[in-house]
Amino acid sequence: MARWLKLTAAAVLVLLVLLGGAVLTLALHPPDLLRVGAGYGAKMVCSNVFIAGRSAQAVLADDVQAPGHPILQLLQLSVDEDRKLVRADLLGFIGKGLAVYRPGTGCAAVPDGDVGKAMQFQFAPLKMWTPSSSVPWPTGSQPETMPAVQALLAQDALAGPGMRGMAVIHQGRLVAQRYGAGFHAGMPLLGWSMTKTVSAALVGMQVADGTLLPQQSGFWPDAGDPRAAITLAQLMAMSSGLQFNEGYGAVSDVTRMLYLEPDMAAYSGALPLAQAPGGTWNYSSGTTLLLSRIWQRAAADAKHAATSAAVLSLPRERLFDPLGMSSAVMEADARGNMVGSSYMYASTQDWARFGQFLLQDGVWQGKRLLPEGFVTGMQQVAPASGGQYGQGQVWRWGPSGATPEGQNPDLPFKLPADTYWLEGHDGQSIAIVPSKQLVVVRLGLTPHQLNYQPQALLAAVIKALE
Repeated sequence: MARWLKLTAAAVLVLLVLLGGAVLTLALHPPDLLRVGAGYGAKMVCSNVFIAGRSAQAVLADDVQAPGHPILQLLQLSVDEDRKLVRADLLGFIGKGLAVYRPGTGCAAVPDGDVGKAMQFQFAPLKMWTPSSSVPWPTGSQPETMPAVQALLAQDALAGPGMRGMAVIHQGRLVAQRYGAGFHAGMPLLGWSMTKTVSAALVGMQVADGTLLPQQSGFWPDAGDPRAAITLAQLMAMSSGLQFNEGYGAVSDVTRMLYLEPDMAAYSGALPLAQAPGGTWNYSSGTTLLLSRIWQRAAADAKHAATSAAVLSLPRERLFDPLGMSSAVMEADARGNMVGSSYMYASTQDWARFGQFLLQDGVWQGKRLLPEGFVTGMQQVAPASGGQYGQGQVWRWGPSGATPEGQNPDLPFKLPADTYWLEGHDGQSIAIVPSKQLVVVRLGLTPHQLNYQPQALLAAVIKALE
């Protein structure tokens, strides 16, 4: 009996040592999946706390854990309000998720822990103004409500689950809006991949300046590199041929880029060709990071910019301020690359201002900000996309819902042929219909598996306006 007890005690000791070693290994060298989860949690909470002014615990519960991977239920947070730092770890010690807020450039995930380096990439924005509630939209925020359209937004089936902000712009007037519980007209909301279209506009401004050309190539320094043949137009049309896996829910190129790489553009720029440039279409956030790096470098060369702030402030100076998008923040990564694929926050009305800007072919308040015809070119179908995507980071088809792959999900709704879309993860969309002088914004947190389609809302609004 004594011998058995000794053996049992020894076995328990061995198990404890092994368990302790496993825990120590997880803490010191967590698997990439756990690091992605922790980095994602820290970044989402940071941006929503310091840009949108929301509660950290509400963001963790509602935005990170409720719709996310089950492992995110284990996340624990630490928010340093003074230093503007957010830490997130699974079980409080695994993952080392870290994010920091910087004025002008929002939050960055800091996977290498170098907060000091990440803090270098900021600028002092001008004091944001609040659009007057007594002045009609777009220079103010006062709506000119159309009851029939407002009644449509009140229908939960059309608004969709998780709706947070909606706005309808008809003939340049704000005719209806609605906000979800806990959200309001002035709150900046994440557009996810709708940010890609904003990046296309920033590229267009460099085209207007003459610092970039659509058929320009040579964005890789080695002329013998086959990637050096990729043109700006091919990148804009998601037809570069570069390898990139956009799959979410696991460790893929996009999740690694967003949460494990301090220099996202360098990561994307190091990926090899998977196909010949121009021959295939591959939706890729990495492609848009490269576009961000390209326009930033072109602007820096043109301005002979000695500081990163001179370039980082360009979206605000050249686009947001002229359009009155006072709430808009495009975030930069930990090495100063604008995350033009994914990370722009703006109020519902400010997203609507950008949609109206595109509807007006890049003209605002009588001043042309984009080259004539540039927006028309953005809408032209990318030949390799099978009809679903445009040549300038816009969608020709709306969200797919349960539509079989390869079929146009807009057809059952009989939408006008000139409809095009900005679309983002978890149910973000802006529909633009030039022939109807119509912009419809819908923001929220609506996971793809719910199969919500804003096309039904758009079709109902068009009918109500007839």
